[in-house]
Amino acid sequence: MKDKIKVIVVGLGAMGSGIAKLLLEKDPVQVVGVAASRKEKQGKDLGKVLGLSGKTGVVVTSLEEALSKEADIVFQCTTSFVKEAAPDILKMVGSGKNVISIAEEMSYPHTTEPELSKVMDEAAKEKGVTILGTGVNPGFVLDTLVLTLTGPCEEILQIKASRINDLSPFGQGVMKTQGVGTTLEEFRKGLEMGKITGHIGFVQSLHMIADGLGWELEEVIENREPIISNVVRETPHVLVEPGMVAGCNHTAKGMCRGEPVIILEHPQQIHPHLEGVETGDYIEIKGSSSSINMIIKPEIPGGIGTISMAVNMIPQVLGSPPGLVSMLDLPFPRAFGASK
Repeated sequence: MKDKIKVIVVGLGAMGSGIAKLLLEKDPVQVVGVAASRKEKQGKDLGKVLGLSGKTGVVVTSLEEALSKEADIVFQCTTSFVKEAAPDILKMVGSGKNVISIAEEMSYPHTTEPELSKVMDEAAKEKGVTILGTGVNPGFVLDTLVLTLTGPCEEILQIKASRINDLSPFGQGVMKTQGVGTTLEEFRKGLEMGKITGHIGFVQSLHMIADGLGWELEEVIENREPIISNVVRETPHVLVEPGMVAGCNHTAKGMCRGEPVIILEHPQQIHPHLEGVETGDYIEIKGSSSSINMIIKPEIPGGIGTISMAVNMIPQVLGSPPGLVSMLDLPFPRAFGASK
């Protein structure tokens, strides 16, 4: 019988907990360690922390204790940013383990952090392991899926992709970066201070698409506007009263020769259905002789999508040459250990 793939999960927020639950259901996988920064979770059985009916036999510990265990791969689920993710990723790599990170900037990290990316790449190659950043977006909808749809195209003039989604499944960290639950004044101030960022990953997705097509972008232009709620909206992590911000309408354009060749739009908010907003993913690839239009309604679920993308990339990461890689470098994603 083939040995199980041993995994460690670091971070038990909304996404980390979802990844841990899915890994427990995957027959080829064995969860051998879990780390959480919150002391109240440490020392408890993973099943209790996840709200499961039974025990898993895996105790939640510190990062250092979790990494002391023998494992093939570590899931890093603690932040959105390369600067915050890199120190822990280097510890994971240093312990000789492959890494899958759901930090949005890790999807194409050299675009914003070239030096840190070089350090991680060299460390991974030295240890003979692989680092991948992925998720539903960035990682799939507005980059990998877009590039896949260019396959049947003979010539491309412009790409426009939009993702209208529900933020409700995500945790407190995402709510803060989107400005959900703030007043209009707080939103504007948060943008100025860099605390509210909108969708993290636009720059990465734009450059991944451009690099995949051999395009060189001259400039990236971004715009962020608040989505004001007219009704009460609530998730386990935030309460939005009428007149408060329920999300962020974030757009980005990749410019070439003074023209937008890649246009990405991502108006995301909690419970958009409460004001009649239908979710969906839309990709339009314009060519000189033909165009491709793809519509997915409702949108690919953000929470489940991120959790599944991370877990489903296990085989590709384990089969990849060592180093820091992106979705652009690996075989296309597909369900791993899926039930029949």
